[in-house]
Amino acid sequence: MTGSRVVAVGHYQPAKVLTNDDLAAMVDTSDEWIRSRVGIKSRHVAGPDEPVDELAAHAGAKALASAGLTPADIDLVLVATSTAVDRSPNTAARVAARLGMGSPAVMDLNVVCAGFTHALATADHTVRAGAATRALVIGADKMADVTDWTDRTTCVLVGDGAGAAVVEATRPGQEPGIGPVLWGSVPEMGHAVRIEGTPPRFAQEGQSVYRWATTQLPPIARQVCERAGVAPEELAAVVLHQANLRIIEPVAQRIGAVNAVVARDVVESGNTSAASIPMALSKLVSRGEITSGDPVLLFGFGGNLSYAGQVIRCP
Repeated sequence: MTGSRVVAVGHYQPAKVLTNDDLAAMVDTSDEWIRSRVGIKSRHVAGPDEPVDELAAHAGAKALASAGLTPADIDLVLVATSTAVDRSPNTAARVAARLGMGSPAVMDLNVVCAGFTHALATADHTVRAGAATRALVIGADKMADVTDWTDRTTCVLVGDGAGAAVVEATRPGQEPGIGPVLWGSVPEMGHAVRIEGTPPRFAQEGQSVYRWATTQLPPIARQVCERAGVAPEELAAVVLHQANLRIIEPVAQRIGAVNAVVARDVVESGNTSAASIPMALSKLVSRGEITSGDPVLLFGFGGNLSYAGQVIRCP
């Protein structure tokens, strides 16, 4: 067995921006109401001609370019998504086709908001086991397709986008760059976040999710750091699922990451489900807020009341 590391990241968002004032013209809400409750100012929304696999492919292409790799260098594509319309070809296969890849293994993972951190762990395990040498891991969701735009309690939350990471095997003597995953779920609370029905619609029990996240997640996140051998105060950044600023800020504080940059991309992008963590991470890297080798906590949580986290070294 060998280790693995993230060597590059990338992200993509649709061009259309929907502001809080735009939403106020559609439903009974206001900029002040939205900001005070969830901290969101705007979000990007994909059009009907922009499917999930297109968003994912754009992000994947950017990550490959940043890594100095070609599509032929990838032998595994993992896409975390819960909003793909079609079952087959799956989203990963369509991404591989869009990018002109050779013959990679292609798999989708549906763990909703914790999808990317589950997919990253799966890529790490696959590389460690020798079943792949280089993986493209993508979180992509088009929440606009599963949102009731007449429901002011949910439509103010969501956005569309994709984020990607290239994972490859470490060289001999090189330290692993992806720490052990800690993952799990609370099955009896799975109803708290849902995408159900025909057509599928996003719904959640906001207060239940808030209480669970702010009380139960900080000690789990500290365990993630312990497994990685990194103290919370040593973290350079904390990238939590971008669900709600009122969840992100207290959870980050209770983890004890006193010296870390805390990703707050939710303010500009809304809740993009599986895309939120890789997109926020990519933006921190592109802005130079973290540097290569820095320890970064990634922690996803949400749908199914699932969670998964790991400490990685910044590419």
